[in-house]
Amino acid sequence: MNQILETMQSKTKFKKVYKIQLIISVVILIFLVIFCTYYIISLNSKENLSNSILSSYSIYRLYSNLDNSKNLNDNNIFGIIKIPKINIEYSVFSNLTEDQLKISPCKFFGENLETNGNICIAGHNYDNSLFFSNIKLLEQNDEIFIYDNFDNKYIYKVFANYEVEQNDLSPIFNYEKNTKELTLITCNNLNGKRIVIKAKRL
Repeated sequence: MNQILETMQSKTKFKKVYKIQLIISVVILIFLVIFCTYYIISLNSKENLSNSILSSYSIYRLYSNLDNSKNLNDNNIFGIIKIPKINIEYSVFSNLTEDQLKISPCKFFGENLETNGNICIAGHNYDNSLFFSNIKLLEQNDEIFIYDNFDNKYIYKVFANYEVEQNDLSPIFNYEKNTKELTLITCNNLNGKRIVIKAKRL
C-alpha cells in the first residue's frame, strides 16, 4: 500500500515539475519571439531610414547648387558608396557618431577623394545582408564605387581582406603615401575582431 502511495506521490510531483518546466519554456519562447520581432523591426527601420537619407540626398544633389561648398558641409554627407558584388548602396556620413553609424556608414579618417591618402569608412555588421555585414565576401580586384557630392565616380579595386584586433589602428595609418586608398571596417561579431577591406583607386 505504501509503495502505491509513494508511486502516486512521485507521479504527482513529476507532473508538477513537468508543468512548471512547460510554463517556463513557454514564457522563454514568448520572450524570444518578442525579442526577435523587435530586433527585425529595428533593423528594417534603420535600413528604411538609411534608404530615405540616400533618396533625399540624391534629390538634393539633383536640384541644389552644389558649387557652394557651405551646402556640402551642411548636409553632413561625404558621398555615396556602392559595392555591386554584395549589392549595397548607402550614403556615407562625413563624421562618425554612434547614432549615425546605426543608420548608415560613416567616414572617420581621411581628407577628401582628390588628395593622396587613406579614406576610412566604418559600417555596422548586423550579420545579414544590410550595411557592411557582407564586406567579408569581397575578394581581390572586386570593385567599390564612391560618388562625391558633385556626382563624380571614383573606382577602387580591393587588394586585401583581413582581420585585426579591436584596438589595432594599423589599417588606418598603413597606406602608401602617394596613392589614393580606401579602407572599409566592420566588426566580426563571432570573434570580436575587426574585418578590414583595403582598396586602391584605379
